[in-house]
Amino acid sequence: MLVVAYNAATTLAATLDRLPADFASHVGAVLINDDHSADDTFDVATRYRSTSALPITVVRHERNLGYGGNQKHGYRWARENGFDVVVLLHGDGQYAPEAIEDLVGPLARGEADAVFGSRMMRPRDALEGGMPLYKFVGNRVLTTFQNGVTGLRLSEWHSGYRAYRLDALAEIGVERFSDGFDFDTEIILALARAGKRIHEVPIPTYYGDEICYVNGMAYARDVVVDVVRDRLQHRTPRSVVFDDSWGPERPYAVKHRSGTSHATLEEWCAQRPPGSVLDVGCSDGAFGSVLRRHGHRVTGVDVVEHDGVRTRVDEFHRADLNDGLPLAGERFDTIVAADVIEHLVDPGRLLDDLAQRLAPGGRLLVSVPNISHWYPRFKIAAGLFDYDPRGPLDEGHLRFFTRRSLERLVKRHGYEIERRSAVGTPWEVLARPGLAPLVKVASFVDRVLVRVFPRMFGYQLVYMLKRSGDAAADGTALVA
Repeated sequence: MLVVAYNAATTLAATLDRLPADFASHVGAVLINDDHSADDTFDVATRYRSTSALPITVVRHERNLGYGGNQKHGYRWARENGFDVVVLLHGDGQYAPEAIEDLVGPLARGEADAVFGSRMMRPRDALEGGMPLYKFVGNRVLTTFQNGVTGLRLSEWHSGYRAYRLDALAEIGVERFSDGFDFDTEIILALARAGKRIHEVPIPTYYGDEICYVNGMAYARDVVVDVVRDRLQHRTPRSVVFDDSWGPERPYAVKHRSGTSHATLEEWCAQRPPGSVLDVGCSDGAFGSVLRRHGHRVTGVDVVEHDGVRTRVDEFHRADLNDGLPLAGERFDTIVAADVIEHLVDPGRLLDDLAQRLAPGGRLLVSVPNISHWYPRFKIAAGLFDYDPRGPLDEGHLRFFTRRSLERLVKRHGYEIERRSAVGTPWEVLARPGLAPLVKVASFVDRVLVRVFPRMFGYQLVYMLKRSGDAAADGTALVA
């Protein structure tokens, strides 16, 4: 059993006294983790150990690890000491020790990988147990939102009374999770992604004089970000998202929906007379096949030859764009570099090469993710920066661009901007049953904001470029 304790000197002993006698006689170990308390929690725990029959180990951290960090230490300790199951109990007594056998039972019977004690399976009990009304309402609102985004059906996401199989925790890799209070939410998301069995059991609610150290607004923000990010990154079919992730081992998904970067590029290509198109970073040729339907002859280049690519484009060349562009001497009416230059060590070198491959009157179409979008801005400002499997912070990106930095780059390499556009956030990936109306409203608002504030709300930036001094071929003007 793992007891997490912070400034719990007045409640710890009474909480441990409430453990059922039968359970206490069978528990393999009790680890009390004092997270660098400012009171005498460690001394209370040590004195309790000297008079208790429980097999207690007391640890005081040299610095405060945070709620999640304190749990991580406890789970490492349990694995290192050969245990199979761990129960998380809070030293403040808020979660009833009397119900601990109900949590362990499904794990012991092999029915679950994780069991959560829920105060909301009988919601009236939570209020009767002293839960403040604002916490009750916040709990219900957040739980409803989290269930709607993830598709889970938990009665409560915010209980800290839990039991886990340690092999399940090892499989999902809890060490990479937050050290903060949203650690518990990240565990739920990872367990669900891994297909683990989560059970809930009802528990009584007890609110006494304990001090709550959770900043409610910051906690709500963090858990909302966690579930939305999880939905965007992991739980959406790749064929229907703004999939900006790139890697040589997997094909790149084409976004056909109106308002996406590929839809914009297709529209611009369709407005040009049929001619020769070079698709750099063509992946499996899916976008090239779209352009062929508009009468263009498409030559594709990519670092990997994906299955079927030669059937989707007219000509294919395998090459690493970091090493330069093949096809020396050939000229093209249109060149497409869709979500490519951000993956290159030297984007300017490729832009120089492409300028030499443009025929007179030719156009270069470029799309890049916008690092100035509100999502990466928020993560950086909140101190939550990390790479993602997709999106503006795709872990495969070597370069990051704002609208200003991209425009400086292309002008420095001899291009003029003929057209530019911005596309918005992929709210549609959240369109689960029950959320569709909310997503529709969010998408509408986002489209308006993209038009008014493209630098802040543009998820991707799309450009039509011409070589400096080249005459316009289609008479289109620069648009924001």
